[in-house]
Amino acid sequence: MKFSIFQLSRIGGREKNEDRMGYCYTRDAGLFVLADGMGGHPDGEVAAQIALQTFSAQFQRRAHARLAVVSDFLSIGVMAAHHEIIRYASAQALLDTPRTTVVAAVVQDGVLHWVHCGDSRLYVLRQGKLLARTRDHSYAESHQAQAGAAPEVLNRNVLFTCLGSPTKPIYDMTGPVLLEQGDRLLLCSDGLWGTLSDEDISRQLGADSVSQSVPELVEQALRKAGDS
Repeated sequence: MKFSIFQLSRIGGREKNEDRMGYCYTRDAGLFVLADGMGGHPDGEVAAQIALQTFSAQFQRRAHARLAVVSDFLSIGVMAAHHEIIRYASAQALLDTPRTTVVAAVVQDGVLHWVHCGDSRLYVLRQGKLLARTRDHSYAESHQAQAGAAPEVLNRNVLFTCLGSPTKPIYDMTGPVLLEQGDRLLLCSDGLWGTLSDEDISRQLGADSVSQSVPELVEQALRKAGDS
């Protein structure tokens, strides 16, 4: 399996960077994870780090060259990360639990599967065109909100699920998607997609190499955020 990867994170206008990202791979399978700790709760960056580390540990434990059932791995990874965050909060005697969103993707045998909880996104591009992206677990993108509330009263930052909350997280899994040579995957937090449209992201990601397009996307997001 051959792939190129580029990682970049900038703090922007926030007090601290609560995004965490990483990847690990074997000869036949690759895992890619991004988590975004949620503000308004303690230790968001810790929750994001726990999610990343839990997925990585599960992958290293289960991927003996390849994963037996990718969908099972992703489901187990989400719930294991959630429970690890709850355990951390209990051990630290926190009055509120740390919380994070997460999106994780596995590529194995040229096939893509992914899972997400919250509003961290995955984009799949083919020949410069958007093939798929995750739907946020937010009231703004929920069917109930679309059908029953005016757009001006919807806040894209209000999520109805995440890891670390007292209630069991809701998550969506997608796949299998058969990849073709040249397909591009983007995992990102709302720091990127919150200021750039899907069209902006697709156009830039398809225009240059990954190592060139990703920094340019981040710079565009920072500029737009500064102008708003």
